[in-house]
Amino acid sequence: MSENKKGNRSGGGMGGGPMASFAGPVVKAKDFKGTLKRLLSYLKPQRVKFILVFIFAIISTIFSIVGPKISGKAITKLFEGIMSKIGLLQLNMQQAKIAAVINANPEASKSPKIVEGLAQVKAGIAKIMDLNGGKIDFHYIEHIILLLLALYLISTLFGFLQQYIMAGVAQKTVYNLRKDVDEKLSRLPLKFFDARTHGEILSRVTNDIDNISTTLQQSLTQLITSIVTIIGVIIMMLTISPLLTLVVILTLPLYILVTAFVAKRSQKYFAAQQKEIGALNGHVEEMYTGHKIIKAFGHEKDSIEKFKDINDRLYNSGWKAQFISGIIMPMMRFVSNIGYVIVCVVGGYLATQGRITIGDIQAFIQYSSQFTQPIVQTANIANIIQSTVASAERVFELLDEVEEVPDATSAKLIEFPKGEVVFENVDFSYKAGEPLISNMNIDVKHGHTIAIVGPTGAGKTTLVNLLMRFYEIDAGKITIDGVDIRDIKRGELRNMFGMVLQDTWLFNGTIMENIAYGREGATEDEVMQAARAAHAHHFIKTLPDGYNTILNEEASNISQGQKQLLTIARAILANPTIMILDEATSSVDSRTEVYIQRAMTALMENRTSFVIAHRLSTIRDAELILVMNKGSIIEMGSHNELLAQKGFYEDLYNSQFTGANLDNEVV
Repeated sequence: MSENKKGNRSGGGMGGGPMASFAGPVVKAKDFKGTLKRLLSYLKPQRVKFILVFIFAIISTIFSIVGPKISGKAITKLFEGIMSKIGLLQLNMQQAKIAAVINANPEASKSPKIVEGLAQVKAGIAKIMDLNGGKIDFHYIEHIILLLLALYLISTLFGFLQQYIMAGVAQKTVYNLRKDVDEKLSRLPLKFFDARTHGEILSRVTNDIDNISTTLQQSLTQLITSIVTIIGVIIMMLTISPLLTLVVILTLPLYILVTAFVAKRSQKYFAAQQKEIGALNGHVEEMYTGHKIIKAFGHEKDSIEKFKDINDRLYNSGWKAQFISGIIMPMMRFVSNIGYVIVCVVGGYLATQGRITIGDIQAFIQYSSQFTQPIVQTANIANIIQSTVASAERVFELLDEVEEVPDATSAKLIEFPKGEVVFENVDFSYKAGEPLISNMNIDVKHGHTIAIVGPTGAGKTTLVNLLMRFYEIDAGKITIDGVDIRDIKRGELRNMFGMVLQDTWLFNGTIMENIAYGREGATEDEVMQAARAAHAHHFIKTLPDGYNTILNEEASNISQGQKQLLTIARAILANPTIMILDEATSSVDSRTEVYIQRAMTALMENRTSFVIAHRLSTIRDAELILVMNKGSIIEMGSHNELLAQKGFYEDLYNSQFTGANLDNEVV
């Protein structure tokens, strides 16, 4: 199963549970500092905007942080007003009671105790009246509410600006990274792609770069906000009460213990979950692509059973992973609640001592709530950054791959190429010390057809790869019209060639677009003319939309033979000097094979052609047949000459009609 199909966000991949990414396994980079420094270098062109993001994040967070402190003042004022009302009511009642006593007994007014009590009551009433008249100051509270509304609006505005600018910074940075990767891929030699699966390369180009993009867009600003929030909240809590701040900080080890305890136990289940997701995706892909074969051999039940088995294992590991990571938040809420209780008790005591107001206690509870969340977020983001740097490292590994040998500075141009090809003493090996082609010499004249035959792994395709400079030769030289191909720019060299391969390549688009791919700026008439020459025009016109028929992703809405005719039409339109043909008639019916053979004959007419032959009956008329085995040309000549030698070629030829005879195979 290729990586890109089973991959996910590298640092998380957990899904479910608010603490999932914190509890899940983290992919780490081999060289964290070096890779991070290199990744940050991509941010340099955007540094002014990034500094603005940093400033706006700080402003947004600060305006948000001061809110609880200011709202505490409103609560304190409200509390004081309510308490004043209650106090005034109680004093008035006491005054009424004293007045009633005096009215009942005028002599009591001379009592020192009554006089002192009445004086205290009047003094209390006077004090309350001087303070706020026994009323709640709604005007003050209204100002506080408006101030809070303004603060939160400003905070939101700066938060929006921060995200808006960061979106541009992230996308521009990733745009440049993608551009570098795309340009790098175009400069890499064929051996790079041969040594890696398509899935691995696509995973680096898509998943890893998307991971970097998401982190830059979301996690980086969140990290800034979280750090500023932690610092700001600590400062605000200290302004309220250093003692209560100490109480909150002392609960931090409990958070760490809870998280570490759960993360340790959930890690193995998350790893198992990812493994089973990969297995399930691989199985589903296999079953989907091969569903016809499965049905033909009656293995539907086995397929379903295997799916059920993998799905059960995924369920068990996934359930355990999500459950264990899911209990983190309830446990952390429990720790938070313990902290709230202690804050309330200590805060209440300090309030009775007059060392803190009710509003400050309320503000402090809000701050203690705000304090833990950014710590958890910072821990999550630290994991995500680890995974992001690991993704960046994989991308940079691709960017550091050895490129093709640069084109010669004084490159030569063959204005009117004829197609005369010469191999002189060519040596080549994929791996040092393991030669594949040794001392190869071929002289190909203009318009000749050169057939290359031999068993699988003989080096037939390698010969073509060397001719087009997909690989560099170790010794000797290859010339076209007397010019060493190393002295010709690769683009110019490859423009001389047309290719029709066994594995047809058609893209998602119209038939017209697929044929026109052979030559830039080709007209519709030229495309149709090429289709006629390839014997493809008739079947195209029978399709519902003709040349405007859209081929699906795998071009499965036309037959294999029809695909081959379209690729031949594309090659005819390109009008190359040299043709490379990998016969592809083994999977088509006899009638279509005749059309393909005719089309290929028309394509090879008056052109130098290299034909990788599978059916030897199709290359009898070739001017030269090269018989290859284990990278060497062991026989060379025309069809009749090779049969007369009664060697390896004769065995190959006869094996296609009377059964294989490998007695003469070169070992």
